[in-house]
Amino acid sequence: MADRRLLMIPGPIEFEPDVLATLGERTRSHLDPTFIEAFGRALENTRKVFLAGADSQPFVIAGSGTLAMDMAVANVVEPGDSALVVETGWFSQRMADILARWGAKVTSVAAPPGDAPSLEAVRDALRQARPKIVTVTHVDTSTGVRADVEGIAKLAREHDALTIVDGVCSVGGEVLRQEQWGVDLALTGSQKALGVPPGLAVLVAGPRAMAAFRARKSKLASIYLDFAEWLPVMEAYEARKPYYFATPAVNLVAAYDTSLGKLLVEGMDARFARHAKMASAFRAAWQAMELRTVPVREHLTANTLSAPYFPAGVDTTLPGKIGAEGIVVAGGLYPTIKTQYFRVGHMGSIHPNDVLATVGAIERALAKAGWKRDGLSAAAAALSA
Repeated sequence: MADRRLLMIPGPIEFEPDVLATLGERTRSHLDPTFIEAFGRALENTRKVFLAGADSQPFVIAGSGTLAMDMAVANVVEPGDSALVVETGWFSQRMADILARWGAKVTSVAAPPGDAPSLEAVRDALRQARPKIVTVTHVDTSTGVRADVEGIAKLAREHDALTIVDGVCSVGGEVLRQEQWGVDLALTGSQKALGVPPGLAVLVAGPRAMAAFRARKSKLASIYLDFAEWLPVMEAYEARKPYYFATPAVNLVAAYDTSLGKLLVEGMDARFARHAKMASAFRAAWQAMELRTVPVREHLTANTLSAPYFPAGVDTTLPGKIGAEGIVVAGGLYPTIKTQYFRVGHMGSIHPNDVLATVGAIERALAKAGWKRDGLSAAAAALSA
């Protein structure tokens, strides 16, 4: 029998059948009028999903979320620039590494695992470091901690710094209002809340980020990462004209166009509310099952994934036991606590039946491990509230 387990990891996620159907269509030329229309529409809709301004520039490139991080940094940072990293987990640390590799002088403002630096701490760090760039991971996939992007971006503006938001585990699921919040550059990967199989790096650069790129004194060392190479491509396709630099991921872009159309039919505010509702059911289940989570406070807890600690007497074999119950979850990732917790992704096309199936599988696996608690009733009650 085929593997019919439900994929509930923090990406890749379960994808809608029509998105997969589009992905499986015959491959068209990147000069085909049908593809040109799909790519142009997808670029326009990217702005709408990010809630970005009309003067922002989307980039959709073949690659991963890590490529998007690398590309964001490479185009606005030059050797010797000062950068401040708001650290909330392992992926914040990866951003610090990327900044350093491009020659930035990096300062981090951090908190213990599961916590986030206060706005006061960020303000103090801004005053001391006087950075050109501030980076923040909206939801760190390693910890499930959600940062206060709106507050951090406001502080960065007050200190004349650009804000880069790693939204790999947030865009399309968590509230992000790029234009309203003054976020200069936001990025994600296709395989999470945008609902497209892995393979696309997605960035939206606001006018201040594009101005910083155009003001570069040195030529970018990487040809593939260079906005200068990709900008004519994005502008041409949005104008419904072809332009060649490197072959686009034709089938993935077509699937991306299909998925963005579904997101916008649902509506971004409705989508944010649905993710919050599903997350509230998981939180109710964790509480009922007496499972402490990595985020130390409610307002720091993401709506796109959960990170519960193993209860007493339960170890790292639990994810495998949950898998045997029909649900695939992920193990821990943050180095100092990775053997103490597991992670459940709940983003994209997540609906109540998925929540209940997942909680039920976790409850059964825990019961077999000797930890018998009723989380399913609590999740059902939260969904009905």
